Amino acid sequence: MLRRLLDVFAPMFEKGGRFQRLYPLWEALDTFFYSPGGVARGLCHVRDAIDYKRMMMTVVVALFPCVFMAMWNTGYQANRAMADSSVNVKNVESAPGWRGVVLEKVGVGYDPNSFLDNLAHGALYFLPAYIVCMIAGGLAEVLFAVVRGHEVNEGFFVTGLLFPLTLPPTIPLWQVALGIIFGVVVGKEIFGGTGRNFLNPALTARAFLYFAYPAEISGDSVWTAVDGFSGATPLGAVAADGMDKVAEGASQYEAFFGSVNGTTWLDSFLGTIQGSMGETSVVACLLGAAFMLYAGVASWRIMLSMLIGTLATAGLFYGLYLGNLTENPAFAMPPHWHLVAGGFAFGLVFMATDPVSAANTKWGQWVYGVLIGVVTILVRVVNPAFPEGVMLAILFGNAFAPLIDYYAVRSNIKRRARRHA
Repeated sequence: MLRRLLDVFAPMFEKGGRFQRLYPLWEALDTFFYSPGGVARGLCHVRDAIDYKRMMMTVVVALFPCVFMAMWNTGYQANRAMADSSVNVKNVESAPGWRGVVLEKVGVGYDPNSFLDNLAHGALYFLPAYIVCMIAGGLAEVLFAVVRGHEVNEGFFVTGLLFPLTLPPTIPLWQVALGIIFGVVVGKEIFGGTGRNFLNPALTARAFLYFAYPAEISGDSVWTAVDGFSGATPLGAVAADGMDKVAEGASQYEAFFGSVNGTTWLDSFLGTIQGSMGETSVVACLLGAAFMLYAGVASWRIMLSMLIGTLATAGLFYGLYLGNLTENPAFAMPPHWHLVAGGFAFGLVFMATDPVSAANTKWGQWVYGVLIGVVTILVRVVNPAFPEGVMLAILFGNAFAPLIDYYAVRSNIKRRARRHA
């Protein structure tokens, strides 16, 4: 019935119809429910069971664990902060503004030990940011599609979900709208749209907010959704004071993994720490990575090479610290801590592997991943102004990806020319 209904209205939006200017919007609605009706014909096309829409929807499904942790952990951190501050967790008036009214209506409170309380409280921070992203960014996407007369690309569904996951829960919604519009327009559309952009749109949006409004997206006070509560993230704490001193009598396990400002390595691995809403849990990112690798939509070469570059560079700097060759406290973070701190896992799995802005040649992907890993640690450890370096490193890698691919292709051509000379 739905197919017949869509076919009845289709002529109004096709060429010559009354609303032909709105065809991109109609096409987006039609292909949201069904595969495109047009097919490639001729012998010059490669046919596959997966198209771009299915590829992007696979990434969206892979993000579900991070979305779940974004909502649960945001609520957990807020509820725990209120409980630690001797706030009555049963008092619904302790939640700021309209969120307290909503929680009262649905019958949940602020108990950090309650799964439902944490999930509902966190959802009231993540969902508004996500909705604003889809509305503001979607309007910009549709506007360019209508003006240029091309289809609305499904890649925006991924961008609109990635961007709010990289934001702190207390970010003002008007900044969310401004950031996603900047990412869509400047990061993608002015270069010609999907497939022609050399920067990741979601990271472009976050970088814009990072430099335009640093007070709302960096520092210690923005990470927990409780007024008047502040606490340092592991990277910020290490940059200021280094790793915690090993307690006397600690086991070898405790001495090896250590802690940062009272936060253990396991806490960072599971994601029960402060940070951007969807970036804290390495477990959630690993689940997404496994799904995308199984589906064949992400490059294992980029993931592995970025991991190698990060571990090698972090190990070098950590060795300098152990050898008493530097007094910079940021050098004190061991390599295994860099893997679970900040947005490293999220960037490795979902950002660096973007098929449009990443390198596409096999050898180019190895160079691209190693470059991002090295720059990540350089920014984190050597530059005291930016305790987190994944975002800047991936954008740096995006800018060099076309050049890396160019030299990889030229190298292949020269090698084949010598072989067949």
